Amino acid sequence: MVSARPGSLFHRSQRNLARWFTGSMGSILVVFAGAMFVLETQEQMRSFDQQLLNKSRTMAAAVKYRLHEGRWRVELNDVPVLGSNSIPYDHEARYVRWYDRDGQLVRFVGTVPPEQLAIAPGFLSLSTPQSLRQVTLPVFQNQELLGYLQVAVPLDPVRSNLHQLRLFLALGVPLALALIGITGWLLGGFAMQPIQTAYERLHRFTADASHELRAPLAALLGNIQIGLVKPTTDPNLHEQRLHKLVEITKSMTTLVTNLLLLARHEQSLPPTTLQSVDLVAFLKDLVETFAAEASTQNLQWQDDLPDTPIRIMADADLLRQAIANLLNNALKYTPAGGTVALHLSATPHRALIQVKDTGIGIPAECLPHIFERFYRVDAVRTPDRQQPEKAGGFGLGLAITQQIIQAHGGTVQVTSTEGQGSCFAIALPLLKQKLHRQPTQ
Repeated sequence: MVSARPGSLFHRSQRNLARWFTGSMGSILVVFAGAMFVLETQEQMRSFDQQLLNKSRTMAAAVKYRLHEGRWRVELNDVPVLGSNSIPYDHEARYVRWYDRDGQLVRFVGTVPPEQLAIAPGFLSLSTPQSLRQVTLPVFQNQELLGYLQVAVPLDPVRSNLHQLRLFLALGVPLALALIGITGWLLGGFAMQPIQTAYERLHRFTADASHELRAPLAALLGNIQIGLVKPTTDPNLHEQRLHKLVEITKSMTTLVTNLLLLARHEQSLPPTTLQSVDLVAFLKDLVETFAAEASTQNLQWQDDLPDTPIRIMADADLLRQAIANLLNNALKYTPAGGTVALHLSATPHRALIQVKDTGIGIPAECLPHIFERFYRVDAVRTPDRQQPEKAGGFGLGLAITQQIIQAHGGTVQVTSTEGQGSCFAIALPLLKQKLHRQPTQ
């Protein structure tokens, strides 16, 4: 069974997130655009109908009437358009009609109408060679119906506005969908970034552990099989085998511990794990331990620590491990009679810790890779090349040191000359001191 590569897995997840985001937001956008078009159509028609109604009322107000033999007689000569029996070229109306109270046609201008009014008063849209909006308005005098005024005007303004709106939506909605798709892709990438980082950390931890544990597990299995195939009654040989198994087990435990440390501290440390640390007092504790160890190895020890406190925010245990790794390396790779030195100083914003030795140094071609995981230059740096068991560990010490320092917001750098020694410099941000104003007298 072949597993998918992490990159393709996360790209596929990113595409799915972008697709779902675009689909959901696009659906909302389409529904919103449709609702907006319907509402705008209704608003355009309402405004257009109100204007048509106002014009019709103005025309109806010009109708003259008088009571003759008990009945109202209507005179239409003063009604605009209708009274002149012609539609001016600049007038919007397409036809104007007057029907009496019984619905019989009395007078009209424009297209020939039916003789009998067959529709109820109100608005009506007509689909003729030119779309029209018609209003049939009942005209009253003293609550007495005089007749019906019917006016029709073209819907061109509404159609033009709605056409522009449709064009805007036809271009805007696809463009918005494209922007939503791009945004979904970017947001999907941002959302997947922490998961991808965690996955890569887990993947790297698994790969490192499986790669580095293979050799000690094979040695452990080999020693156990030898003990089973060739049992011995020699207590010394039996004890040697047990000691060998213990050493292999300790080596595996150290490797797993270091790998877990690397996996847990690949990012900045949470503020809750940090506390104020005085580097002067902190390093004095390390000096007592490593100065004694340097003496047992016939090495000269030097330290230069200031008298005033230098405070930083740090996880004391992790910081101790990082500096101890550098000091252990300095002791390990400095021949008898050499010197190991520890210096502490401060700039306006940073504390500087230097670990120097006069050991065998690091080849120039190795310096760019010195902080990489599992990178070892023991063939060059081992003081006694005839004793490979003195070679240094799994090549994780400097990688752990760099990762711890970076998690504290600091940096670690190295300078070295082969055959003359090395200098590892750690820079850490100082604790920001709060300024307190003195009360004025």
